[in-house]
Amino acid sequence: MSVEYIKTKDDALATIIIRREYQPAETTFITGPEMAQQVGFVVYPSGGVIKRHLHKTVDRKNISSSEALVVREGRLEIDIFDQQKNLLATRELQAGDFVLMVSGGHGFRILEPVVLLEIKLGPYAGPADKELF
Repeated sequence: MSVEYIKTKDDALATIIIRREYQPAETTFITGPEMAQQVGFVVYPSGGVIKRHLHKTVDRKNISSSEALVVREGRLEIDIFDQQKNLLATRELQAGDFVLMVSGGHGFRILEPVVLLEIKLGPYAGPADKELF
């Protein structure tokens, strides 16, 4: 499965995993417009143009603290939990895979040395950002 949506028992989205082999033929958004972070693939043919632009300052309400990881090198396992700290799934991730952690909790076991590219709202607030369990 190239794109996997892991949901809780009550059908709330917890995590999205996009495998490295996923290759859409056209622009495709993996997340819906209701989500705090939007993830998509923008596809243009050779010679295409993205017009020059600036991003305007828009006042948005932060509705979650989701984070995204791109595995640049190595292998790891992710444990995915719901808001009540119940294990939903365990998946192996490898170089080129992407994971968007939308809700609930997560933990990792490193199987091979890894380099992760992390994307989230900042700045990081230290221990106030996390509840360890």
